[in-house]
Amino acid sequence: MANITAAMVKELRETTGAGMMECKKALTETDGNMEAAIDVLKKSGAAKAEKKASRIAAEGIARVAVNGNTAVVVEVNSETDFVAKNATFQEFVQTVADTALKSGLNGGANGEDIETLLGQDGLNELLIEKTATIGEKLSVRRFEKVSGDCVASYLHAGGKIGVLVAATGASDDAAKEALTNIAMQIAAMNPQYISRDEISADQMAKIKDITVDSALNDPATLPKPILNDLFGKVESGNLFSAEDAAVLSEKKNDKYLFNFLSDAAKAKLAELAMEDKDAIVANKIFSGLVEGRISKQIKEDTLLEQAYVKAEDGKQPVAKYLESVNKALTITKFVRFEVGEGMEKKNEDFAAEVAAQMAGN
Repeated sequence: MANITAAMVKELRETTGAGMMECKKALTETDGNMEAAIDVLKKSGAAKAEKKASRIAAEGIARVAVNGNTAVVVEVNSETDFVAKNATFQEFVQTVADTALKSGLNGGANGEDIETLLGQDGLNELLIEKTATIGEKLSVRRFEKVSGDCVASYLHAGGKIGVLVAATGASDDAAKEALTNIAMQIAAMNPQYISRDEISADQMAKIKDITVDSALNDPATLPKPILNDLFGKVESGNLFSAEDAAVLSEKKNDKYLFNFLSDAAKAKLAELAMEDKDAIVANKIFSGLVEGRISKQIKEDTLLEQAYVKAEDGKQPVAKYLESVNKALTITKFVRFEVGEGMEKKNEDFAAEVAAQMAGN
């Protein structure tokens, strides 16, 4: 029986990216034969991947691949951020991006075409192998492709956010630099639309409904005439506790009134506002408040209306910045992947996990 040294385990870990205990077991099983140990780790992949199938993989990284006027961004998940920083994992994610780029697939933000992509160039077999050697559940979550006269990409925070931008109308160096700046803008400001023209009537109605209900449920922000009507209902119906009623009587016209009211009193005012929703919505003052909030939200959610983050005056909108570069430069699509968004994340206790692994070995 060969003496399995720490140096041998280290070499196998660096070659495969597998965990320390897995490497030691493989070397022990193969009597210290490095090549045979690598094969053992590979062959165990399918069973290990199946065992890990139900585990949560919400960490990971995004990677991009670009070829001329076409680009792709992918998100591949791991169970821990530690593995996301592993060079073997990062190389695998780049392979996924490169494979997606040369495929004829377009993908999508909801995971379209993933199964087909995994069938390309042995990618699924590679996924199983990396799951075995790295020792965590790995998951190719989504990818998306863009094309245009000019494309740009940007990775933020080591790949925690991946962005693509495509445009028509120009393809020179100035256009590429501008799109790279816009990709950084998208990473930082997370717009939902390119322009307000993309917002459908149904989406606009939904935005308005949410804005109205949000305003009614935050009575401290309601216009004073409407608030006074609610106060009148409270007083006539004796709807506050004695303590809150005293506060209201004393500080009704104090702008800091809501700092003194209890949560129960604030909830009662919100309840009364919702009950009187139709009348309040018909109020011109309230309508103006709602329209103002909607306009502000659209500016925040719409790329071309956002303040350009590099603007010297802090006010120049993105649309004006693009015009200053080239009036013909028109953004046609952008994609923003933030790793793990919308996914349940595991509550990690690394000390407990290590202790459990040591106890089991």
